[in-house]
Amino acid sequence: MALEIERKFLIRDDTWKSAATGSARILQGYFARTALVRARIRIYGDKGFITLKSEPGALVRHEYEYEIPYADAVEMIKQFSIEPIIRKTRFDVPYEGVVWAVDVFDGANSGLVIAEAELKTADQALAIPSWAGKEVTGDRRYGNSDLARYPFLTWDKNGNPPWDKDDA
Repeated sequence: MALEIERKFLIRDDTWKSAATGSARILQGYFARTALVRARIRIYGDKGFITLKSEPGALVRHEYEYEIPYADAVEMIKQFSIEPIIRKTRFDVPYEGVVWAVDVFDGANSGLVIAEAELKTADQALAIPSWAGKEVTGDRRYGNSDLARYPFLTWDKNGNPPWDKDDA
């Protein structure tokens, strides 16, 4: 069974940048959303992927991801995206045995920076770097599928997205 076990944090400051070992541009479009699954196409650097993920906001989620031809990914994003495209640059930042993914969003999510640490087990100990701020693992506002639907720049001054009445 394919599981994603991940913790997410907002970024406190830029000190992570000096430890970054690589980066890649990411574009992703969502083509299906139900109560049980989010389906996306992602271009990660020079590769394409199709991914199915279970409902966001949990530490452990089902995730099925498959590489697809790059040209197909480009065309599928153009043809099938039901919401605006997520645009970000992902930086690899090693810290105490874990390579953190620091996502610097742009476009409609400019100003948002989130760090994710993928774990092997749900109870794995995780050293938190000083640049990692508030944990947002269980906060679905910070899930990419919700950021496509309710971009960061549309949130009010209290950090509340403009949820639809049905989503509240």
